[in-house]
Amino acid sequence: MTTSTHPGGRASSEARGRSLDLGRLLLEGRAFLALLAVIVIFSFLSPNYFNVSNLLTMSSHVAVYALLAIGMLLVVLNGGIDLSVGSTLGLSGVFAGFLMKGVTLPFLGVTLFPSVWVVVVVCCLLGALIGLVNGTLVARFRVASFVATLGMLYVVRGVALLMTNGLTYNDLSGNPALGNTGFSWLGFNKILGVPIGVLVMIVVALVASVLLTRTVFGRWLYSSGGNERAAELSGVPVKRVKVWVYVISGVSSALAGLILSSELTSAGPTAGTSYELTAIAAVVIGGAALTGGRGNVRGTLLGAFVIGFLSDGLVIIGVSAYWQTVFTGAVIVLAVLLNSVQYSGRRRTAKPASPTPDPAPDTPTPAPAPTVEQDATSASPRR
Repeated sequence: MTTSTHPGGRASSEARGRSLDLGRLLLEGRAFLALLAVIVIFSFLSPNYFNVSNLLTMSSHVAVYALLAIGMLLVVLNGGIDLSVGSTLGLSGVFAGFLMKGVTLPFLGVTLFPSVWVVVVVCCLLGALIGLVNGTLVARFRVASFVATLGMLYVVRGVALLMTNGLTYNDLSGNPALGNTGFSWLGFNKILGVPIGVLVMIVVALVASVLLTRTVFGRWLYSSGGNERAAELSGVPVKRVKVWVYVISGVSSALAGLILSSELTSAGPTAGTSYELTAIAAVVIGGAALTGGRGNVRGTLLGAFVIGFLSDGLVIIGVSAYWQTVFTGAVIVLAVLLNSVQYSGRRRTAKPASPTPDPAPDTPTPAPAPTVEQDATSASPRR
């Protein structure tokens, strides 16, 4: 007997396949489409929104979010979370202000005014130290990442408040006679018309992208985030990877703090409050899975631009700050919902059919059940 496929059935299946491909394409490119929609909508609402000067200014604001989000992405890929990035940003700026104002050594009777590059290096080392503490708590002592980084959030913020007694370091431009000028260069100067903060963001994004896609560490990170036990059995140094992602997150947060305090030419202990939520939002909008193992730098950057351009656009058209919070929260909820749809679909498609287990060698194979014909034959009287 031969079977024939109806042309209409083949056409309908091809149409369904095309619609599924289009839906998957739109789902995976949602961060780019959201950014495009934000730019188009606010360009219609305000004539001053879409011009080169304003876009560069908004990009310099986005750079702070993006640096936090890139560090957060590495932690999320590992299956963790880092709630201390906002506090690390604040402490980095405060420590930079403390150094720029001069470090007094009472036993020598002198006050040291370090150069700007020394301030940058020391603040990055401070961020790495905070990340090292987080990573050690999570990897070595098996403290839940949420609890460990939440505790560090309060510790780091408290240290910043103690250093300044709740006050703010103002006028961090430096003094030429003391040799500590140039700090405002990070926030205000440009190279080829591009703000320094944006260039730092681009460099960090490129380094992180190469780290994730072209190195052994990146493969270790994705595998340990996808299935930590399987990665450990495969020889991946899971604990070392976990410590390093928190260290990198701390350094990224310190860089963000330096750029923010340079743009403001001041540093306060409350700077960066709730920025950890903004970083998580950028990662989620960019398509990363909070369960780990899925995400990339490109999507995270797009997520940071969506949040930054949306916030600045609402300010430009005069929307209340309270409504800004509402809109940002709605975008985050929608992004989480789309992530759930995307990854649950993948799990359903990737789930293999469970094979029928073979019987144990010593277990007798049961006799097949008699068919209807056999029952009728056995029941009929013999002639």
